Amino acid sequence: MSAQSAVLITGASTGIGAVYADRFAKRGHDLVLVARDRERMEALAARLRERDGVNVEILRADLTQRADLLQVEARLADDARIGVLVNNAGASAAGGFLDQSVDDVSRVIDLNTTALARLASAVAPRFAREGRGAIVNIASVVGLAPEFGMSVYGATKAFALFLSQGLHLELGPKGVYVQAVLPAATRTEIWASVGKDVNEIEGVMEVDDLVDAALVGFDRRETVTIPPLPDVQQWNDFDNARRAMMPNFAQSQPASRYR
Repeated sequence: MSAQSAVLITGASTGIGAVYADRFAKRGHDLVLVARDRERMEALAARLRERDGVNVEILRADLTQRADLLQVEARLADDARIGVLVNNAGASAAGGFLDQSVDDVSRVIDLNTTALARLASAVAPRFAREGRGAIVNIASVVGLAPEFGMSVYGATKAFALFLSQGLHLELGPKGVYVQAVLPAATRTEIWASVGKDVNEIEGVMEVDDLVDAALVGFDRRETVTIPPLPDVQQWNDFDNARRAMMPNFAQSQPASRYR
């Protein structure tokens, strides 16, 4: 990516999104910050403008609201200065599936999957025409492990991973880079929003470390970046096992074990 391309970051007022903003500003990128909390974004923008001399625009939006989402989609589709989309905005809900209301479930899906896919859909055609661009989708290791007991949140993060892998195959040949980032437990405000004390959780990664690792993967053009995973061969083995099944899916008859 050109150093002059702007980066649009959702969920940019705090946590992972705010650190992405900090790091891309250090690299000389102009920014478009998207979140609900205008006051926090204003403070972040003022600091980055002063420190790095970059242009930082603020787009206050609740991506679960259609009118707000359409506004961000239009900006991505029409603003040729934007060369990177960081799809970071996300939410979870307290408790297990039986504890969550229909509205809780819908809210998590709306933000974590619908908004993420629509924003990628809004910008991908322009990126493909231009033969450049990058889409970063923040997924989670929870999307690989139903054993963590976060059924809806994990399902949305599995969607983010699958979408990223599919877009890599579809858009990569057109010059568009797509990355899925899979954090594990990270010190962000999402824990307070679901009523958990982050200090009581083992193995919590600091946000700065998470984003810095994710950007190493970004610079290497990894399709899937898992910052907490020590042995990349475990992921490679997992992915290879999945690929090894694919030829066996094309069968005209059920497998013998079902007959």
